[in-house]
Amino acid sequence: MFHPEIDCKGRVLVLDRPRVCGIVNMTDDSFSDGGRYVEPSRAIEHARRLLDEGADLLDLGAESTRPGAAPVDADVQIARLVPVIEALAGSTDVPISVDTSDARVMRAAVAAGAGLINDVNALRGDGALEAAADTGAAVCVMHMLGEPRTMQDAPSYDDVVGDVHRFLTDRLFACQLAGIDRKLILVDPGFGFGKTLAHNLALLADLRRFAEIAPVFVGFSRKSMIGTLTGRESAADRLAGSLAAAVIAVQRGAAIVRVHDVAATRDAVAVVHGLAEAIRANPRRSTTPSVASLWDDD
Repeated sequence: MFHPEIDCKGRVLVLDRPRVCGIVNMTDDSFSDGGRYVEPSRAIEHARRLLDEGADLLDLGAESTRPGAAPVDADVQIARLVPVIEALAGSTDVPISVDTSDARVMRAAVAAGAGLINDVNALRGDGALEAAADTGAAVCVMHMLGEPRTMQDAPSYDDVVGDVHRFLTDRLFACQLAGIDRKLILVDPGFGFGKTLAHNLALLADLRRFAEIAPVFVGFSRKSMIGTLTGRESAADRLAGSLAAAVIAVQRGAAIVRVHDVAATRDAVAVVHGLAEAIRANPRRSTTPSVASLWDDD
């Protein structure tokens, strides 16, 4: 696999190793930390703590996308996001991502200093594709079945891996038709967004298929699928399961993992990467050369 670079409006994210994206939720009702970072000063403090822990990228959102979540007005999102993005953009060289599906929010966030648009709706909203193209920012297109309010109401697929792969391939094509350079596009299969546990596990098992079309950005951190697998009802108790999912994802080709617990995740994926490097350097000593091939050029 080649070593791509994602140019986030002049802040380059080199994908020569698995990268860790820190989550900053400026929402009232996020499933994990809703309400804790709505105030700009607290959001900035939290973001800087994630940077200190080694975050390679920050993802800021002001609208919850948990199952059942209601939309948040664009003006409210902008008021929450812009001061924080401006403060961070002026004090760090780390790329900043904005988690939104609203075209107005995209434009305002990029103008404030964001360099990546992370859209759970894959730029299908009114004016979203045009806004993303106009800004020149990198984009992440994600698969979601339905919308946050209804996505977990009995999701069904003929073939979840094939269906999601087809959807993301189509969105890649749509982005390129709109003028977005393919080198600026990431894909996300959308774990937990209109999927049962079986669907999520099937996508994780076959994640390498998505890495063949674009760098893969994934998020499992503290999600209900981790709770179901581990029996941990509280999101705060799902660290170990989240780390396991992150490790499996990078073993299967994920380029970026989006997480709440940056320091622990960075350590976990560093071990995976270290093993891959060692195997590539001494392939004859390993019985699992496929691990080393994750970062190979072919």
